[in-house]
Amino acid sequence: MFAAILLSISVVALSQFALYYWRAVLAAAAGRAVSEGVLAAARVDNRLVTGEDFETFATLHDLTPTLDPRGGGLGFVKTYYSIVNKLATMASDRLPGLASWCDQERAVCARYAAVQIDVRLAMNFEMAAEYRSC
Repeated sequence: MFAAILLSISVVALSQFALYYWRAVLAAAAGRAVSEGVLAAARVDNRLVTGEDFETFATLHDLTPTLDPRGGGLGFVKTYYSIVNKLATMASDRLPGLASWCDQERAVCARYAAVQIDVRLAMNFEMAAEYRSC
């Protein structure tokens, strides 16, 4: 019985650590600069990226080709965004602090998607230049 309790606590602690680590990686990637071209393509000129822009960036990300076979999508970020979005909808009037946190998290997801588009485009341009030089 003690072993089962210890295993349960260990699994929960490991899951919590994995979630916090993933969130830190997401925030670090979202903190990178986004090119003006990506912001112009999403029509986010002259303003900050907000959580409302995530759908636009996700669509642009799906339309951006990738030449890297390891290049993945936004899978877990989309899931995280939808969970946070539903949480924001439920807490919008009753819990303003939670709603504010949800807005910040949705903005982080949108910036992450914008950065991933920028990375894909840069990698595509780099590979195209490499092919032309051969």
